[in-house]
Amino acid sequence: MAERTKMTGRLIAAGRALTGVSLAELADVTGVPSETLRLMEANGSAWLHSEEDAVALTRGLEHFGIVILYESDGMGAGVRLKFTRLDVKQIGRLEAEGGIVSSDDAP
Repeated sequence: MAERTKMTGRLIAAGRALTGVSLAELADVTGVPSETLRLMEANGSAWLHSEEDAVALTRGLEHFGIVILYESDGMGAGVRLKFTRLDVKQIGRLEAEGGIVSSDDAP
């Protein structure tokens, strides 16, 4: 498995804990069944065997604003939030402004 796709159940659980995302929400975004996610989390520090699941979960956690920190420089793997609290507050304010929805593409 490539370094980029290494994922453990503990990283999944930690990412969910940071964002408050439920198993069902993560399952909806990743396409991995909730029962499979529950079993992965229960498996703890074992690396996931399926590269497809690891890639899907990496993308799913990134969708919820989680950055995965891989093992390097003698430090273990972990997760952290992509946005600061101020960023989240500003994003929420901008998304709540309303108005006409149109393309974000600028010419």
